[in-house]
Parts: sequence; structure tokens; C-alpha cells
Amino acid sequence: MSVVPLTEIVSDAFTKRYGVPAINVFNDLTMEAVLAAAVEKSSPLIVQTSVKTVKSIGSEVLYTMWTSMTAGIEVPVTLHLDHCPDREVITECLRVGWNSVLFDASTLPVEENMRQTVEVVAEARGFGASVEGEIEAITGVEDGVGSDSAAAQQDLEVTLDFLRTTGVDVFAPAIGNAHGSYKQAPELDFQRVSDIVAAFPVPIALHGGSGLSDEQFHDLISRGCAKVNISTALKEKFMKSSLAFLESAAERQKWDPPSLFRSVRDDVVEMSGSLMTLFGSAGRAR
Repeated sequence: MSVVPLTEIVSDAFTKRYGVPAINVFNDLTMEAVLAAAVEKSSPLIVQTSVKTVKSIGSEVLYTMWTSMTAGIEVPVTLHLDHCPDREVITECLRVGWNSVLFDASTLPVEENMRQTVEVVAEARGFGASVEGEIEAITGVEDGVGSDSAAAQQDLEVTLDFLRTTGVDVFAPAIGNAHGSYKQAPELDFQRVSDIVAAFPVPIALHGGSGLSDEQFHDLISRGCAKVNISTALKEKFMKSSLAFLESAAERQKWDPPSLFRSVRDDVVEMSGSLMTLFGSAGRAR
């Protein structure tokens, strides 16, 4: 158990058709809370950090938090760098100790994306780390990365050529999903996941998971979405929980920061644990 390669976590999930939450944390409280939920639910977990979080807190500080909080943990967990178009940040995180990275070169022509992804995969292998790749931008801006313009989907043969050439461990296709909060129910291309997996059995990363229905999650996971990204939902939970507590504190005129932290932590643990149950990863660490 404890800290393991990303491939170990997603390979089992892909084979057995359950999903593992890949949750974007942004401070010590959220990191500790999602790890606590994984222990409570006996679930594997992918802890993600955005480039924005890495730059605001610092890679060394973040990794020190990670090693301290995962020391002796009894469930499989891994640390992943989400959507990173900056090769220097990728190198920095790999050097410090991240277990995997998503090299986001989706704004580049496919050929250049492929060329650079091959280089990132080679670099990551030197650190014993994994790589997630993508060839289309996922709609929506998340932590300063991305675009609100929807990218056109590439043909299946282009996707397969990318997978064969780069050797990425996880693939993130655009299927009508989007980062942020959905303004209306998304129309998802479920069949595209099935087509990719049938032609090239690689674990699929589902981005834009916040706001999908239980039925959509179950369908996509059954088709091979082994890594299910959650970011917006955690941010909203953190902020709304903090707001509710502070409004109550103002009414009572009682100002106790540790009580605020405990209350928000409990809400984050509950939300994270419910996702583990929903995605089918709860109990898989036993």
C-alpha cells in the first residue's frame, strides 16, 4: 500500500471497471481531508495539484506536506500534476517527487504535441513516473489553464497513432465534457470512450467530472474511465462550507479558527468519501 505509481492504481481500476477519484487539492486542509477519506473508505486515491497551486505554495513545500501526510498510510495513493503545458514545471515536479504528470500540449498541432509528449514520457520514465496525455483541449478554464472554446475531436486513427507513438499511461479524450460548473446537462460522446478502449486498451481519464450525473459516471466508468477528475466540486464545497460556518460565527459572535477548519474538513471528507462510493473505489484497497 502507501504511495504507489499511478499505473498501479489505474490499471486495477481499468481492469475491474471502477473509477478512482483524482481530486485537485489546493492547501494542507484539503490534502489531509481527501487522504483521510481514502483511509476511511479503504479506497485508492489520486491526489492532484494544479500548476497554479504548485506555483502559489511551492513544489518543495507541497511535496513535504505530501510525504508527511502519507507516511504510513494504508491505502494506495499517488501524487499527480494536473494540466501542465509548461515543460519547466513538469521537470521541477518530477525532480521533487511527483508520481505522474499530465503534459497538456493540446493547444499545439498534433504532430508537435506528439513529439514533445514522447520527450516528456522519456523524462518521466527516468524518475519512475507516469504520464497522462491529451490531444484535444477540454473545454473550460481551470486554474488559469485552458480555453472556453471547444476543440474539435480528432479522428480515431489520429488518437491511436498518438497512443502508440507516445506510450502515455493514461489518455484524456474530449467527449463533450468541460471544466468548471456545467450551465446545462452536457451531451457526452460515450461511444468515443468505448471506441478508443476497444482499439487500444488504455485507462481513460474523465475530466470535468464535477456536475455529471450518477448515471453518466457509471456509464463512463464501465467503458474504461478509470481516473475521474474532481476539482470544481471540491472548491465549491470548501468555499460554501467556509461561508456557512462564518455566517454562523458572525451571528454568534464566536471566532474560533480551529472550529472553522474542523467543520470544513469534515465536509470535504464526507464529499470525497461519497465520490469513492459512487465511483466504486471504496473497499478496493482491502
